[in-house]
Amino acid sequence: MGDQRLKDLGAVIDRQTRTDGVHPTVVPELTLYRFSAPTQPTAVLYEPSLCLIAQGSKVVHLADEVYRYDPAQFLLVSVDLPVTGKIIEGSPELPYLALRIGLDAGVVGELVADGAAPDSRGTPDRGLAVSPVEAPLLDAVTRLVDLLERPRDVTALAPLVLREITYRILTGEQGTRLRQITAVGGPAQRIARAIRWLKDHFAEPLSIDALAREVRMSASALHHHFKRVTALSPLQYQKRLRLQEARRLMLGEGLDAASAAFRVGYESPSQFSREYRRLFGAPPKADVASLQQEPVPLRV
Repeated sequence: MGDQRLKDLGAVIDRQTRTDGVHPTVVPELTLYRFSAPTQPTAVLYEPSLCLIAQGSKVVHLADEVYRYDPAQFLLVSVDLPVTGKIIEGSPELPYLALRIGLDAGVVGELVADGAAPDSRGTPDRGLAVSPVEAPLLDAVTRLVDLLERPRDVTALAPLVLREITYRILTGEQGTRLRQITAVGGPAQRIARAIRWLKDHFAEPLSIDALAREVRMSASALHHHFKRVTALSPLQYQKRLRLQEARRLMLGEGLDAASAAFRVGYESPSQFSREYRRLFGAPPKADVASLQQEPVPLRV
């Protein structure tokens, strides 16, 4: 049954994505992906989401950690994380077919409050994990994607199915990981607040003491729990956000390296160039020229 469900899911994605690339849908939370060849590593910011592959496989790098998944697993992201993704299996005959479903923290909180899963205030877990796809979750995801072929039903039914998908995650193996972000006053929720602050203020100078006061933690507790959730220190996290945004500015808006560096908060162009090369493997100008010749997707 599971294999047939995956085939059905892949068939709908195939019909809805006739060309390679990233395909938004009429369901704002749902994005479809199709690629007919492996991709270059792509640095992106993952937001809280469920990612599932119907055909092909992919590798995601979070700092020094490697997560590989295929149609047998799903990837859960519970907080905003700067990662590098690479599709490793896809061809014209058997293209990579996948989807991403954005998760709403408000819905998570409502379901927890309704007793779908117990509150969790323990030590926070990593904000990214790979787990086997269970039949109830796969069934709900397939029904959501099926709605794309019945557009008249989307407005009425999509919110219900999205709520069911969130429920299935909460009551499954990764439920604790997801519901931690709703535990009022718990360390995981405070780290989620710190992540949101960094995302909104990444171009500003970072004071760990000030950020710790913002989220009502000690500096040492902030550093410890932040790294446990993101695999990065707050400073490393900010640096990833800055460099990824600078790359986007150079590619998407045509800024030169010095202008992009200044826009994202760097005062020293030479420091920016060193850190950019360390993350992306080439100096800014060479990296952008290479990407313009062989463009990579901005999100995979």
